[in-house]
Amino acid sequence: MATTTTTGQSRPSTSHEARPSVTPPRRRRGLMAGGIMLTALGGLLVAWLISAAGNRTDVVVMARDVPYGQTITAEDLTLTAVAVDDLVDTTPADEIASVVGQVAAVDLVAGAILSGSQVTADTPPGDGQVLVPMPVATERLPAGGLHAGDRLLVVDAPSAGSDPLPTAPATFEVTVVRVGEPDLNDVRVLDVVADDADGPGLATRAASGRFALVLLDAEGER
Repeated sequence: MATTTTTGQSRPSTSHEARPSVTPPRRRRGLMAGGIMLTALGGLLVAWLISAAGNRTDVVVMARDVPYGQTITAEDLTLTAVAVDDLVDTTPADEIASVVGQVAAVDLVAGAILSGSQVTADTPPGDGQVLVPMPVATERLPAGGLHAGDRLLVVDAPSAGSDPLPTAPATFEVTVVRVGEPDLNDVRVLDVVADDADGPGLATRAASGRFALVLLDAEGER
């Protein structure tokens, strides 16, 4: 018997060969352009930082707090290098010696850049002001004490044991310049600065002792 051999036909492969992904030319150009822009912006940023660092200037800075009316000492000042706009009022480092001995025209805070308008050669009182010494028993002061630069209301008060005043009391806004040490009777003298028009009224109340103190915040509010 003859044997017939059947040759099987090869079937086409059903598997798909992996094809490498190809980025469209337009997308490649966009990525290249974006990279160039980022590189350029980075270069500009570095150039700006180098320029800003190079424009730093040594100026006078407060090393510690100095309240209004107090004389500034060398220990109150230090120097630092800053980059500031020309419109900002600063005190150059080479003028630090001229600041020593000046008087704080405002409350000076540690770390703040010192400007020329914040100091004066005159001790309080200034123009249009009077300085009035007011003796106050320690028991009538705030528990936290008072310090130079504190703002107060001096308020009319009746004598001890009397009824409250029948009308709204007169008030005088003042700024503390100095706080004296207590005497043998535990009375301190507060040197306060006020408008010159209020001087006579404050002096009268200081002599009579018929007043109370109200501590205000830095903006002059109760």
